[in-house]
Amino acid sequence: MSVHTLFAPDGALSRHIDGFVARAPQLEMARAVEQAIGAHGRLLVEAGTGTGKTYAYLVPALASGQRIVISTGSKNLQEQLYHRDLPTIIGALDYARPVALLKGRSNYLCLERLHNLMSESHLQKAEVLADLVKVRSWSGTTTTGDVGDIPGLQENAEILAHITSTNDNCLGRDCPYYDDCHLVVARRRAMDAQVVVINHHLFFADLAVKDTGFGELVPEAQVYVFDEAHQLPEIATGYFGKSVSSRSLQDLAQDIQLAYRSEAQDMAQLGKAADRLQIASQDLRLAFGIESGRGNTRDMIKNSYWGQALARLTDALTLCYDVLKLALGRGERLDQCFERVSEIKGRLGEVLALNQTGCSYWFECSRLHFSLNLTPLSVAERFGAEVLRPEVSWIFTSATLTVDGHFAHFASELGLAGSAELVLDSPFDYSAQARLCVPRCLPEPNVFGRAEQLANMMIPLINRTPGGCFFLCTSHQAMRQVSEVLRREAGRTILMQGEDSKSRLLATFVENGHAVLVATASFWEGIDVRGAALSCVIIDKLPFASPDDPLLKARVEDCRLRGGDPFSDIQLPKAVIALKQGVGRLIRDRSDHGVLVICDPRLVNRAYGATFLKSLPAIPRTRELARLGDFFNQIPSQVEDVAC
Repeated sequence: MSVHTLFAPDGALSRHIDGFVARAPQLEMARAVEQAIGAHGRLLVEAGTGTGKTYAYLVPALASGQRIVISTGSKNLQEQLYHRDLPTIIGALDYARPVALLKGRSNYLCLERLHNLMSESHLQKAEVLADLVKVRSWSGTTTTGDVGDIPGLQENAEILAHITSTNDNCLGRDCPYYDDCHLVVARRRAMDAQVVVINHHLFFADLAVKDTGFGELVPEAQVYVFDEAHQLPEIATGYFGKSVSSRSLQDLAQDIQLAYRSEAQDMAQLGKAADRLQIASQDLRLAFGIESGRGNTRDMIKNSYWGQALARLTDALTLCYDVLKLALGRGERLDQCFERVSEIKGRLGEVLALNQTGCSYWFECSRLHFSLNLTPLSVAERFGAEVLRPEVSWIFTSATLTVDGHFAHFASELGLAGSAELVLDSPFDYSAQARLCVPRCLPEPNVFGRAEQLANMMIPLINRTPGGCFFLCTSHQAMRQVSEVLRREAGRTILMQGEDSKSRLLATFVENGHAVLVATASFWEGIDVRGAALSCVIIDKLPFASPDDPLLKARVEDCRLRGGDPFSDIQLPKAVIALKQGVGRLIRDRSDHGVLVICDPRLVNRAYGATFLKSLPAIPRTRELARLGDFFNQIPSQVEDVAC
């Protein structure tokens, strides 16, 4: 049955979904997806907010009768698609084939590691023990093993590293809990399903595994759909490189200790080797300095203090390798730890070789941890070869794929030249529903104390806003400074990213109706707040990547060597797409009204500002903040809605 029939006024969707009326852009996209699937082709679709793109790709994909893998940009979107949108279309089409949800390994409870944690509970911190009670209670009732479902557990809880597995520490078929393993069960369901919903990280993890020739994580399909496809280039680079992290080193040290106590208690040197690895990993983190962030490994390796700490880590790994080699054959855990030490030693050598061309060697530090990375500057060749597989269709869609109306940047990053292209504008009436302000007298982007100045400048607007407000920042430091000022001066509830889980922050924000949520990158996209609860979005400045980012530096230099213009070819397109995502948080429904404030004078006083403005929806613009208050006064129903 054709999509024209399915989307018709008397079609299957209208009969099954109350009030459903196909939108013209939605039907146009569905037809394009249908054609791409029929021709085993590649299709790039930018579908503006409100187009209804989810139904536009789900309907023709399911109607094709082929095996489908749908990949989303985040776990939240993955769950929304699987639990809300997909069941609706399945019901409308009377689709009877099996469907499955599959996440990455770190999302599933590892029964073997939980058992080990319980047996070693007397050695754990108080906060880990408190969370262990929650995990034990939940583990006996869960059917999926998805750790995101554990009631009352923080998203970044320390216990999660102890109760989930990694590629390094999974025992595989040697695990005594293998037949009941939640991850194994989820993968079996996926392999038997006709429709599998995954996320981009899992797709590229699967591609990396297939490159090694050791199996697969995701079943082969005839149709691949990527929603929020603008995230693909950045995610892909992480899976085609190499990395060694302090988390993996410390996890290895803990598992060597466990193997020593359970399988080789007479080998005291094992415990000493594990302690030495733990300390060496911590010492190397200290050698990076107190600041968090990214840097170039080539620069860091010139630091003699850092080099000495690295040498101690290398010696500690070698000691673990030598001692574990003596213990081979005495137990499964010991054998597996030996394999992991061998793997990590090899990877450490690769990320420190510093001699491959077309790669960036960089490090990243958080407060407690570090990672050493080797990342390819481009995945276009590898991914471009993947999408040329015969008899396979590829659909890439997002609200933000183009820059100034063109797909060139996105297509070049993924090797998708020659794909069919379609741009669909949002059906929303932005001229009536929104206003955009770039205020006068803004402080320059790099002025000291800028975040505090902006916060004070925005307080009158925030207090006049009838609903809630997002204050989106381009750095964690700015986020904290803005939050501090608003909590002191604004008469509203101020929520800040990181103080609670993302889902709970959003729930609190929506329930409050008048709150201000101050956040960074993770709230710039994938957030859907409709109605007056979100009436104002403030963006602190244009989201250019930090010029000190080592990966960006390497790409800029590579672009320059190839005769390109790094600013026009790399930096500007990425910033435009990021800004479009932030702007997209404001209007999510035909009945929404709101104001957008972009606090960056470069939008109007630099030539490239026109590229940003032409890539945004056609929102009426002003330079006067006071006029935004007048706009709110014209929407009395919004004030009434919030009061209710």
